[in-house]
Amino acid sequence: MKKTLLLTALFVISAPAMADKLDKYREESRAVVGPFMQQLMAENKKAVMEGGPESAIKVCKEIAPKLAGDISRQQGIKLTRVSDKVRNPMLGTPDAWEQKALKKMAKQLAKGAKPETLEVAEIVKEPNGKYLRYMKGIVLQPGCVACHGSKDEISPAVQARLAEEYPHDQATGYKPGQLRGGVSIKRPL
Repeated sequence: MKKTLLLTALFVISAPAMADKLDKYREESRAVVGPFMQQLMAENKKAVMEGGPESAIKVCKEIAPKLAGDISRQQGIKLTRVSDKVRNPMLGTPDAWEQKALKKMAKQLAKGAKPETLEVAEIVKEPNGKYLRYMKGIVLQPGCVACHGSKDEISPAVQARLAEEYPHDQATGYKPGQLRGGVSIKRPL
């Protein structure tokens, strides 16, 4: 009985401390993900302005993974973009935690959550240690249908380029406002 009371007391005392840490980690994650997403959007807009939607494919295929890799090395984290409908299975396939986070955000969006509020943060224990897991939702914007919309919204030139660059592409059929995926951070603690 005393042991149970002691464990309960320790949990009650440590729960606020854990919540404070999680809030701190969430803010730090936002500070990484926000600029990453802004830079990708700027690169996409620039590519579309210079060469049309077909040019934006290079941003997602080359620039985004390089930028994510650079940030990962600089920050000592794993930063990646994932989706349940992947374009590049080698880089975009979600792990079990990411799958749950995507489902949670899709439910929130369906219930009327604002796109900018879609995020999940959690401290998890895995066989290799304790990690912060964080994901920020990516909601499809109107211009994104040029590469991620229905077949009739994607030009033949873009369809041909996607087939060439991503032979196993599943990342089409979206409508603006739908959850496209998320930017995920895995950080060792």
